[in-house]
Amino acid sequence: MRWDNLFDDLESQLERELTADDLEIDAEEERLRLGRLSIRDRIMALHSRSSAESPLTLSVLLITGTRVVVRPVIIGRDWMSADLVDESGRPGQCIVPFAALAGISMGAAHITPSLATTPSNGHPSLSQRLSLSYVLRDLCRRRRAVSLVLVAGEVHGTIDRVGRDHVDVAVHERGAVRREAAVSEYRLVPFTSVVLVRP
Repeated sequence: MRWDNLFDDLESQLERELTADDLEIDAEEERLRLGRLSIRDRIMALHSRSSAESPLTLSVLLITGTRVVVRPVIIGRDWMSADLVDESGRPGQCIVPFAALAGISMGAAHITPSLATTPSNGHPSLSQRLSLSYVLRDLCRRRRAVSLVLVAGEVHGTIDRVGRDHVDVAVHERGAVRREAAVSEYRLVPFTSVVLVRP
């Protein structure tokens, strides 16, 4: 009978050790997963849980010190397009490069969901693979006048060309059509200086 107690005791001790090892491995895997999360991943996790009835609204602090409230619409590789939410109620849209974020204010209810794994079918959508340069090239192709909020100031005009790491902007008055006579200067703007793009 004592042998049975000994074996039962050894079995329960082994089971406790194996459970503790499994818990330690799970905890380490979770730490590694969290260590690989980017700010984009966290925004994607929140965005995937939002709906038309309950849209995700973020209070974003830009590197210029400006705070804007946005509702993300499309999340690209290194940018997001969003609807601007302001007190006036005027609808507005913008493009925010993730590199221009100085922080995102979140309530406690958003923290845990932002850490969740985003459901995926294995292949990122087309918009998730597009970089900021692609979006700016599309604006250039469409000849849309834009306001670029920069680290140092703001410039309004039409994007003439998009290089690997910069854009050429024909600077003109807001509301003016991009004609040679209306252009006051041509400015090369590095992507790293772009904080916000508005139509």
